[in-house]
Amino acid sequence: MVNQETNGTQAVKHHQRHEGPQKHIVAFVFSIVLTLIAFAAVAAGGVNAAFTVILLLVMAVLQVLVQLGYWMHMKDKGHMIPILFMFGGFFVAFTAVIAALYWMWW
Repeated sequence: MVNQETNGTQAVKHHQRHEGPQKHIVAFVFSIVLTLIAFAAVAAGGVNAAFTVILLLVMAVLQVLVQLGYWMHMKDKGHMIPILFMFGGFFVAFTAVIAALYWMWW
């Protein structure tokens, strides 16, 4: 896509940047590495269970951030409405879990 502006007597053309496959390849490799680390932590039976759970949660959060940022393009401009709806969904889900736990223990 080419945008054209007139700057006095000259026309200035602005090309929209295309990021190419390099960042997607890096994100894919990073996702595979995160998955392998999580798998290795579970497969190694001698690791402390609490450490394994914490490591899995950290790997899951990083995986979600990579998936949202690179594959769902949430890092790009113009995605504020989907991000707001996602945070709204997280808020509703968190509230439902807390309410269910409160109801069970009351």
